[in-house]
Amino acid sequence: MRLVDLFNLVIARINGPTKFAIKNGVSLGDNCKIRTFNFGSEPYLIKMGSNVSTARGVSFVNHDGGVEVLRNLYNEFKDADLIGTIEIGDNVFIGLNSTVLYGSKIGSNVIIGSHSIVKGELKSNSVYAGVPAKYICSINEYREKNSKNIVRTKGLTNSEKKKYLLNHFFDN
Repeated sequence: MRLVDLFNLVIARINGPTKFAIKNGVSLGDNCKIRTFNFGSEPYLIKMGSNVSTARGVSFVNHDGGVEVLRNLYNEFKDADLIGTIEIGDNVFIGLNSTVLYGSKIGSNVIIGSHSIVKGELKSNSVYAGVPAKYICSINEYREKNSKNIVRTKGLTNSEKKKYLLNHFFDN
């Protein structure tokens, strides 16, 4: 690794992934919470709406390296690339270690489960998960299914949260 690359990596970690995304050309709407540094080689082809949140380890891939085989086999592809955009609507959560591939269009109000691989169109107001990501249920069904398990801990300090959760789960 070149010294300048190492320096840029250190600065990126200090500034955080959201600023890193913007600096590298990712288009972000308001109130995005980005927790990844993996935006592929064409980050300027990624467009996210408002209130998009990613977990750690999410990767965005705007190109298909497999075109290298075509370059080697066919003269007309010597200078070819397979590249596409990634578009994400508003109010989307992308789970831990998921991958979003080029040509993907994710609607608004979408939850993507951990370790999913997204390719193609994901409709709004839906939950998707898997390899490849498949429709699981609507947002309303997700709410109904999980409402009994929701705990009110957002905004608590770490010690308040710990106390609340221990009492909630272990009835201390």
